[in-house]
Amino acid sequence: MTISMAVTAQTETMNLWPEGKIPNFKTSSVAEKSETDASNILRISGVTVPTLTAYIAPKENATGAAVMICPGGGYGILAASHEGSDFAKWFNERGISAFVLKYRLPNEKAMTHQHEVPLMDAMQGMKMIRENAAKWNIDPNKIGVMGFSAGGHLAATISTHYNMGPKASQESKPDFSILLYPVISFLPSISHGGSRDNLLGAEKSDELIRYYSNELQVSEQTPPAFLVHAMDDGAVPVENSIEYYLALKKHKIAAEMHLYPIGGHGYGMRTEGKGSLANWPAAMEGWLKSMGYMKK
Repeated sequence: MTISMAVTAQTETMNLWPEGKIPNFKTSSVAEKSETDASNILRISGVTVPTLTAYIAPKENATGAAVMICPGGGYGILAASHEGSDFAKWFNERGISAFVLKYRLPNEKAMTHQHEVPLMDAMQGMKMIRENAAKWNIDPNKIGVMGFSAGGHLAATISTHYNMGPKASQESKPDFSILLYPVISFLPSISHGGSRDNLLGAEKSDELIRYYSNELQVSEQTPPAFLVHAMDDGAVPVENSIEYYLALKKHKIAAEMHLYPIGGHGYGMRTEGKGSLANWPAAMEGWLKSMGYMKK
């Protein structure tokens, strides 16, 4: 475990699982690699040992709320900075503690039943936050999940599957979700095929496609959601957010959705030149305040 001090918060990086006890683990030659691309995006690949990095809000302005952040990357890489640590610092400035999840990337060489693995890691991350809530000055009833693209799929999956499958637990349930241009569905008409194929791998079947189509798994127990999507998203069709919103509405779950005419995909807070999309972080602030997770 390493502990360092950041400007705005205390940070701590923890292994999700005890050494030698990572579920579904297979010994392999798969190696983790980090690189920064031409757009200054940190890309992490080959993740086989998952971690959770805590960014704890300073006590003097902490609201008690927390959010676990799942970076995107099509279940092939993790865009760990502009869809991870950058947002953790943004939340800290507003009194919300944040936790960046470095979840395992599905790979049949490094794990069994690869489709189970990211969700297992997300569930374990949420449990760790709840179990340490007192230590981190967090209200255990104000812990949400945030995800981008495929990370949005993972965030929506834990929101709808926390009580299903291996490692299922009420402790894993998020109290809210924030979904940015999320992959929601694996149905062929609106799916992001790369995320679907990377997650399901050789076990891809009609049954698993429906199981991980989260709009089909919404229930009265699904937590409230805040969704953002651009209508010209050429990677993940805007219908993913729309279908999830409609499923939440059907089950009378509180939801707020912001659709923008232009913006494309993968922008995070990089909204320059994308018109009204620049307003989305302010809209999220308003939602967080209305839900009692930020001070007004």
